[in-house]
Amino acid sequence: MSNSEINDNTPQTVKKIAAQLWRVGWAGFWLQLVLAVVSTLIFLFAAPSAIMGVNNPGTGGSLIFAITGLCLLYVSTFWSFRYVVTSRKLKNPDLRPKRADTIKLVQWGLTSSIAGMGASVMGAESIAGTLLGKSLTSAVSFGMFSPDALSKIIQPLDIFIVLANTHTITAHFVGIVSALWLLIKLEKQA
Repeated sequence: MSNSEINDNTPQTVKKIAAQLWRVGWAGFWLQLVLAVVSTLIFLFAAPSAIMGVNNPGTGGSLIFAITGLCLLYVSTFWSFRYVVTSRKLKNPDLRPKRADTIKLVQWGLTSSIAGMGASVMGAESIAGTLLGKSLTSAVSFGMFSPDALSKIIQPLDIFIVLANTHTITAHFVGIVSALWLLIKLEKQA
């Protein structure tokens, strides 16, 4: 159903909210989905190699936080799609949700994005701390080619994990901005 198929009996404020939910929902959905897929592919490529190392940023809590943030990104992406579904329901008087239900839907989307961003930021802090430790201890020595020495230098896979986590944080930021925008618009239409 397109925006032009809105029922003639639909109040003007509901039409505006439906259009905003539709636009912001689709924009948020596609931006988050693309960033989520890119982050997932990078994690799938880099994480197994990073786990093998003793002192890599992908080990321990940092990877757990980063993966938790990524999983919550998929929840947030799903929630952005729910905005689109809700916009379609608003156009139909028989299916139209209450204003409070629509606000609660957007609040849940905001909550999932904030939780995901929190987990991703915790992962980023841990990853950055590990990389800082590696950079401070990466003095060139004669034993540079030993396996222990290789785990102490920053490797390209370390940067891949940082990149994947940065994409996740950016996608959660998109979800937060989308939800806040919608909440502001919903409050103005009251």
